[in-house]
Amino acid sequence: MITEVLTANQLKKQAPVFGQLSFNDHEQVVFCQDKDTGLKAIIGVHNTILGPALGGTRMYNYQTEWDALNDVLRLSRGMTYKAAITGLNLGGGKAVIIGDPKVMKTPALMRRFGEFVHTLGGKYYTAEDVGMETSDMDTVREVTPYVTGISESKGGAGNPSPVTAYGVYMGMKASAKFSYGTDNLEGKKILVQGIGHVGEELVRLTAEEGANVIITDINQERLETVSSKYGVEVYKGKDLYAETADIYAPCALGATINDETINKLKVKVIAGAANNQLASENIHGSLLQEKGIVYAPDFLINAGGIINVYAEIEGYGRDQIINKTENIYNTTLDILNKAKATGMTTNSAAVSIADERIAAKKNQ
Repeated sequence: MITEVLTANQLKKQAPVFGQLSFNDHEQVVFCQDKDTGLKAIIGVHNTILGPALGGTRMYNYQTEWDALNDVLRLSRGMTYKAAITGLNLGGGKAVIIGDPKVMKTPALMRRFGEFVHTLGGKYYTAEDVGMETSDMDTVREVTPYVTGISESKGGAGNPSPVTAYGVYMGMKASAKFSYGTDNLEGKKILVQGIGHVGEELVRLTAEEGANVIITDINQERLETVSSKYGVEVYKGKDLYAETADIYAPCALGATINDETINKLKVKVIAGAANNQLASENIHGSLLQEKGIVYAPDFLINAGGIINVYAEIEGYGRDQIINKTENIYNTTLDILNKAKATGMTTNSAAVSIADERIAAKKNQ
């Protein structure tokens, strides 16, 4: 008897979508291509029980199409939980466009992408994410109403990044309260990894409170600009993950908490804006718990952005946006206390609350 052993790549080829480890009961995955504009995009609709799927569009120069598919599947699932835990009547979706936004992104490509979004008939609303600007959402709006985060001058809620950062700041302060007994960040050493739109705003908020902020990013020019602007230190060491600090704030791409980094960590709190920070939710969530590191679930504390763009659908104003975002502080504390009381990981505690809300709606 001959037993054939298949490699991971062979398994992927046998079951390209449903066989993906990141495929988690997704309702729909749409592959979009347009040769004239060079568009190659994937839209993932994870769950629409609570409402239409909403999630940003990320344009990134993925190494492989498999990487792009994995990203959109993980991100869209995260959006489901982000909306549910925040109490919004939204489902989870996400889109990725494969390519370098600095080279390939054109108004024609964005309009063509918007046309694909429109074919879903409102099942999915798109918004701004990595590689995108508010002006790109304005372009998409020319061909479909199913887009949020458009310019305030056009009746939208504008750039969601400042509100996203404010939510992360609230979650960070709640985590500090849980860990240190005070939410005052003055004097706390905070490592901020990634200083894009959200990361920079988080740097501003924490630095103004008197935190000792240390920043790192792959863009050296931007590091110098942000360092000078807010009077913060640029990280000069060789291994950020081995650095002793109070708080680690991952604000770039996900999966920075993984098999390689987790044993190096010398922080008490992880609270950042990046999506999918845990490479494996179960494995690395448990390891953080064993190490006594408080992890603020990313899909909760970075929910300020979705709160901001949801305002365009529900029609509420700036005050309500800020109030809902500030409530991330209370929800974070509730989840951290639930995890402590039950022995669950913080990520599992947050997921369980979100699942309960989705199940309740489904069974109505």
